[in-house]
Amino acid sequence: MPSIKSLILQGEGVMLDFKKTITNTEKIAKSLVAFANNKGGKLLIGVADDGTIKGVKSEEEEKYMILTAAHQFCKPAIEPFFEEIYIDDKLVLIVNIPESDLKPHYALDDQNKWWAYIRIDDKTVLASKIIVEVLKNDHKDQGVLISYSDNEKVLLQYLADHDRITLKEFSKLLRCSYRKAQKILVNLILTNVIKAYTSEKEEYFVAV
Repeated sequence: MPSIKSLILQGEGVMLDFKKTITNTEKIAKSLVAFANNKGGKLLIGVADDGTIKGVKSEEEEKYMILTAAHQFCKPAIEPFFEEIYIDDKLVLIVNIPESDLKPHYALDDQNKWWAYIRIDDKTVLASKIIVEVLKNDHKDQGVLISYSDNEKVLLQYLADHDRITLKEFSKLLRCSYRKAQKILVNLILTNVIKAYTSEKEEYFVAV
């Protein structure tokens, strides 16, 4: 395990997020959910976005807010575990969020709506319907897709020619509903035939 200092030098990423302080339970719930829905991760409290170590004033207060977020603003609830470490005489609170086997987790927003989030690079991003379906099915025993129907063949041929496709393009290609196109994409992601790429602006699919 790399030291916390070397982790901080790496900067924020898929499994690492810095928070100078916790000010908002809804915001922190999003981060907790995104890590639990991915491969897990660490929140370093008392570290600014640029990696400057500020330290926490009251770790009990920070822990209380994080646990409130984890238990009341995350569904299903998340169980983070804490470590406290001193760096240059400043206290950094490490919040460890394991990868969950109860995916998908949802966070409550200030409009009282529940949303699923995932971690993409160093950003917490709203999960699309397709990703939510993948999260729901990812840990179930998948029957292997042995034979491809014409729809799958059409998609793989398209990807061989064009590299990438969006849900909209795929539903147009098959002349079918978004729902049906989505179902095919989810199955192919789960059987590791295609991969989803999501950013804040768009989501597209490529062959593995």
